[in-house]
Amino acid sequence: MKKTIFTLMLGLSTMAFVASCSDDDTIPTNEPTCSDGIKNGTETGVDCGGTCTACESETAELNGDVTENTTLDASKSYSLTGAYVVKSGFSLTIPAGTTIKAAGGTAAFVGVERGAQIFINGTASAPVIMTSGAASPAAGDWGGLVIAGDAPTNKGADVTTEVGDLTYGGSNSSDDSGDITYLRVEYTGATFSNDKEFNGVSLFGVGSGTTFEYVQSFNGGDDGIEFFGGSVTGNNLVSIGSGDDSIDFADGWVGSGSNWYISGGAKAGIEGSNNGDDGNATPVTTTTLSNITVVGPVSEGALYFKEGGGNFTIDNFYISGADLGIKVKDTDVEANARIEADDLAITNIQFADTPAEFSATDFVGINLDFYTEGLATGAGNGAAAPDWAAGWTTGLSNSAASTQQNLAGEVTGDVSLDASIEYILTSGFVVKTGGSLTIPAGTLIKATGGTAAFVGVERGAQIFINGTASAPVVMTSGSDTPAAGDWGGLVIAGNAATNKGVDVTTEVGDLTYGGTENDDDSGDITYLRVEYTGATFSNDKEFNGVSLFGVGSGTKFENVESYMGGDDGIEFFGGAVDGINLVSIGSGDDSIDFADGWTGNGTNWYIKDGAKAGIEGSNNGDDGDATPVTTTTLTNITVVGPVSEGALYFKEGGGSFTITNFYTSGVDLGVKVKDTDVEAGVRIEANALTINPIQFDSPATDFVQTDYTGANTTFITTGDNTGAGAGAAEPTWAAGWTVGIN
Repeated sequence: MKKTIFTLMLGLSTMAFVASCSDDDTIPTNEPTCSDGIKNGTETGVDCGGTCTACESETAELNGDVTENTTLDASKSYSLTGAYVVKSGFSLTIPAGTTIKAAGGTAAFVGVERGAQIFINGTASAPVIMTSGAASPAAGDWGGLVIAGDAPTNKGADVTTEVGDLTYGGSNSSDDSGDITYLRVEYTGATFSNDKEFNGVSLFGVGSGTTFEYVQSFNGGDDGIEFFGGSVTGNNLVSIGSGDDSIDFADGWVGSGSNWYISGGAKAGIEGSNNGDDGNATPVTTTTLSNITVVGPVSEGALYFKEGGGNFTIDNFYISGADLGIKVKDTDVEANARIEADDLAITNIQFADTPAEFSATDFVGINLDFYTEGLATGAGNGAAAPDWAAGWTTGLSNSAASTQQNLAGEVTGDVSLDASIEYILTSGFVVKTGGSLTIPAGTLIKATGGTAAFVGVERGAQIFINGTASAPVVMTSGSDTPAAGDWGGLVIAGNAATNKGVDVTTEVGDLTYGGTENDDDSGDITYLRVEYTGATFSNDKEFNGVSLFGVGSGTKFENVESYMGGDDGIEFFGGAVDGINLVSIGSGDDSIDFADGWTGNGTNWYIKDGAKAGIEGSNNGDDGDATPVTTTTLTNITVVGPVSEGALYFKEGGGSFTITNFYTSGVDLGVKVKDTDVEAGVRIEANALTINPIQFDSPATDFVQTDYTGANTTFITTGDNTGAGAGAAEPTWAAGWTVGIN
């Protein structure tokens, strides 16, 4: 059998092949072969009939210049032994599945001159791979991919790349350097000097006519991917384990980017700057980024807005495990000026798995509204590997999924939380008109933001809290020593009628409520427990556990508990929603309160250990005769005292109440009515309040049924009943999902 070695010249590029023999060469069947099929250690192999077959892959050496249009062969193995540069006017095509292994250290890189093109035609199942040829590969083993284009930069025209000595920069924004899709570069970043290192992929003045999509840098010694000016767009980019910044853009880049997944970088997740010599150089770096994930830790922030920064608009930015979200040096005058001028705008940024020392930003200027928190999915799956990265990337894992996420900002679409994640409520979290928030069974939300932390639902929005008896949704304090008043609470605004008017503002949360749609639907709230609510703004502005402002009858509100709230447990401000299976334990004011023309009904209410009234029912604090008048039918009610303002406080005009099966235990006052409340007295005299039967079990020593001093003493009829179901004991419907009853 023959062994043939030949050299193929492609322009000035050298590609030395070790080839197999031809298929018609035959080998005597009595010649010995090695166990791997290689004959005598040199020949390529035999089949059972003794015919020579190409069992050994061909290998080719890449270096020098490409001076004619060249296409590589995916069936060959390529060794990059030096600089391999596509010269101006020519193209290099690399088909799907091609692997290039670099063996030339600092000298080994693939370059594309200005006016040349590269076509990397990988696929999700067969990416093109440029990697180290070392037996034990490591970051910095070789250079990387360097592309020079003719698009503008703020470094000028006809400048030289910091590595590779290629000329770049011009006036053709739509310049086309080729198509790069499904490319993975590994172990790049060879170092010339402290300020000259290869990146995984460097794009110098590359124009918008170039396709740059589905590209990964893995374990590079310097930046993963960097844009030096130009206008090329980068979509579906991955940078894992970079030794410096993961994705970097500067020098007047005016491209955009979507779907970036970044993890394990040493410094900034994204470094975005304008010009290191002149922060105001033009063209100014201007970009729109969307669907971005940065998984830390990162020593210089998830985003480093640097050297003048630029004009950045970023949406859907998910940051996990970072101690700093946005870094801005206070000595960077131009960058600070741009933030103050609203040139940096970040919406729907979400922080997850934050360490104790976390800070959203170290910016010390006046404009702290340049970022708005919200729910984000980032590159697709939060901190976990995005679906679009499957198959062609390396080093990603779904095990990176966050177990803790911050909640703040706004919900503008239809969003669902995940019960496997613990949510930290750091500020106001508001579902905007037209949006919806779904919270599945078993979800835990811990509030750490004090007075600022609340969950709000605007008029025209919806919330779906889908707890179960065995897995309620719990909103509670994030303090190690929780106490009443640690955070706000849940505030829902609807479009049903109130006697406060229409388009009025909630006393907390600044939501607009009230209208004419009594059947308005704000969603479904079932099996919810709120704990340690009631943060105080002022003496007359405190959050309740749950506040329902003008909420309509189309809303479901069932199986809800307030536990250890600083103010009222649950309060209805007008509206027509019904409240079924409600529990209020340890409220700092009234346990359940309704007012302002509420016309809903209630059944199965269990109340215990409230500081003031068990139930406070009123019409209007400014006008006891305001319409619509508070009107309700309540059944199966338990109030366990003591209560300082009565089991029922009929107040501020009261209303029309019919109450049956009202059980009280340990109260010193049954029904409180101020003798100065003229409108409330008139209603009692008109039989607008009827309670039948009410039971006073284990009354206090100085117990009185009512302190009402008017003529009508028959509005109360005593009699035995079970109240919410079991008298003072826990009702069966409350078992499993409530706390503090027994």
